Amino acid sequence: MSRLRSILSIVLVFVTIFLVSCGSPKASIPTTYSPEKIEQLQVLIEPVTEAREKMSVLKDLIADQNWIDVQTYIHGPLGGLRQQLRNLSTSLLPKDQKPATDLAKELFNRLERLDAAAKERSISGAEAQFRQAVRDFDAYLDLLPKGS
Repeated sequence: MSRLRSILSIVLVFVTIFLVSCGSPKASIPTTYSPEKIEQLQVLIEPVTEAREKMSVLKDLIADQNWIDVQTYIHGPLGGLRQQLRNLSTSLLPKDQKPATDLAKELFNRLERLDAAAKERSISGAEAQFRQAVRDFDAYLDLLPKGS
């Protein structure tokens, strides 16, 4: 008889666990940015847009074939950009996270190739990588929600 009670207790525990797990409300995934979320994102977006504006400095350095400063600029003022984009990408809505992450990776691949072209002193390679990096950067910024 005590054995039957033990089995019955275990069965009741499993039934309770099953009912609780099936009965809990499901969290809905937001599909749009709330004004509060946009306001929070603006803190992360601001340094990224400033970095995009500073890309003209890199363009001038490439045009002047100032290869040391090109490499220094990529690793210096643009050095923290990878972490900023990673933080921003993970803060976006789930539907925007993967495209943003992919574009950020491609942007950094371009910057790495630009760095290699500067090391080789290849103006054509550097200019091509710069144009593509700017294109990727702009595509990334287009994914971001616009502030009010």
